[in-house]
Amino acid sequence: MQRIYRNIFVASILAVSALLAACQQQTGPAVTEEAAPDSQTLTADDARQFVEDAQQQLETLSIDAARTFWIYQTYINQDTQGLAAKVSEQGTALSVKFANEAAKFRDVEVDADLRRKLDILSRGLVLPAPVDAEKNAELADITTRLDGMYGTGQYCKAGDNGERQCQVLGDLEETLKTSRNPDELLDAWQGWRTISPPMKDLYVREVELANEGARELGFADVSELWRSNYDMEPDAFSAEMDRLWGQVEPLYEALHCHVRSELNEQYGDDVAPLQGPIPAHLLGNMWAQQWGNIYDLVAPDIEAEDVDVEALLIANGYDEIKMVEAGEAFFSSLGFAPLPDTFWERSQFTKPQDREVVCHASAWDIDNKDDIRIKMCIKINEDDFRTIHHELGHNYYQRAYKEQPFLYLGSANDGFHEAVGDTIALSITPEYLQQIGLLDEVPDASGDIGLLMRQALDKVAFLPFGLLVDQWRWRVFSGEVGPEGYNELWWQLREQYQGISSPVSRPDDAFDPGAKYHVPGNTPYARYFLAHILQFQFHRSLCEIAGNQAPIHRCSIYGSEEAGSRLNAMLEMGLSRPWPDALEAVTGSRDMDATAILDYFAPLKSWLDEQNQGRQCGW
Repeated sequence: MQRIYRNIFVASILAVSALLAACQQQTGPAVTEEAAPDSQTLTADDARQFVEDAQQQLETLSIDAARTFWIYQTYINQDTQGLAAKVSEQGTALSVKFANEAAKFRDVEVDADLRRKLDILSRGLVLPAPVDAEKNAELADITTRLDGMYGTGQYCKAGDNGERQCQVLGDLEETLKTSRNPDELLDAWQGWRTISPPMKDLYVREVELANEGARELGFADVSELWRSNYDMEPDAFSAEMDRLWGQVEPLYEALHCHVRSELNEQYGDDVAPLQGPIPAHLLGNMWAQQWGNIYDLVAPDIEAEDVDVEALLIANGYDEIKMVEAGEAFFSSLGFAPLPDTFWERSQFTKPQDREVVCHASAWDIDNKDDIRIKMCIKINEDDFRTIHHELGHNYYQRAYKEQPFLYLGSANDGFHEAVGDTIALSITPEYLQQIGLLDEVPDASGDIGLLMRQALDKVAFLPFGLLVDQWRWRVFSGEVGPEGYNELWWQLREQYQGISSPVSRPDDAFDPGAKYHVPGNTPYARYFLAHILQFQFHRSLCEIAGNQAPIHRCSIYGSEEAGSRLNAMLEMGLSRPWPDALEAVTGSRDMDATAILDYFAPLKSWLDEQNQGRQCGW
């Protein structure tokens, strides 16, 4: 998975997203320590005034921050970088200060709406710094250093000519993606993991400081803080994650069994054993979190007509603007109002030739009202066509909740925003391509297994990884596992949930979790697991509302205003209601349900079960 909040918060702008989140959910009025009332004399009126003042200042700050970061992302130079760094520093300091101020109202009796807003302010911090100024500065220094260590990481070794040659992450990822030489794969896999051992001592100290900050906010540790953001008790949220995983585990196990068998045929017993966990370097991805790059090794041997979306786009004269217009037309067909003129005037659709920009796709809400934009360097291909639909899903979500109070400008939980974008992308089916005139005739079902396999290698294969990253961090933050056990726990969880193992024994000083950006970058990961569950649940319900009679993997909600109306009812809520209320608005249920994934991939599961007959599955 390349993106954070797959494209709202992309990996390359984590600093931007962290600040915008802080600006929107964490900062507050500039109350000095001297002016702040004693926590024992606070009243509901004090709380209400605090929140009202916070929202007024937050709105101004968020707009300034969004504009600053937009300029930085679309015009990268030393000056814009400096402006962004300054705004980021201000936002971080304020977020810590006012999270602590909001926490003082914990025992004050207030109504449910005011309590929700106070909770957003006090729980929104990812790494709460201690109030102590020196420790605050130390934590800020550590987070900056860890981010820099990852961003500048290189694997260097002597080349054939004896000279030192270095490779960055992109180079090593390309090797894992394209090479079928197990020695090359292992070298690239091990090479990237040389960057993380120097992070370990810093990470240990970071955990200590952040836990101290969390305790000052009234939480046992950062694990409890993170898990408290889901409208349920922290332990109940952990149990909910495991419940959802239990629903989809049989599908994952069937996929794992087939992939392992095909890898054994490719590489033999010495490299890819037919039983037990799959060695992590063989799955086409640096973290073995998505397996789409090895589709050629595991694809079904079925003759079927292939839909070449890129060729169809080119043949029909699609350029960058026409691709975005197609995405807008999708939402218009659901009954949503057209995008504002400013969207077309201010978005970045192509890479400028005269300056450096960030090309990773992202969706932006600049003024919390109608100044919505996307930032992309669009290419005429299938991936970008899908990405445009996905990004616009975020933009329409942003616009739908614009009338909410400032603290409610967000998705019902951090998995919803991403899930909405992916829900829309699931409707880009051959049937949809025919409806918009790109495809003359929809292929028959003979090619469905191949299409579903491609999707499963990314979406189903990702599920256990999406779960285990925070499972590891929760145990680290809680102190259940100390620094000496960090790496051992990492591989225990990877084997338990993914059926993946390290291809070689790892040294005692290894810190393999640090080789995944979201760990040194301190980005919570449960949101990605939830998004992968919710997108299929949303899709299934919207297809039912649209009157779809086909298998749901062939369903597109294009043209259904009834489905659009139900979707919009959820989007308009923003963060104002507990997520079960938002879920119920679309699905009629207050419970997350992973069986929609089983419904979507049912034909593939039947095919996998046939292939796996006689094989020993599991690990």
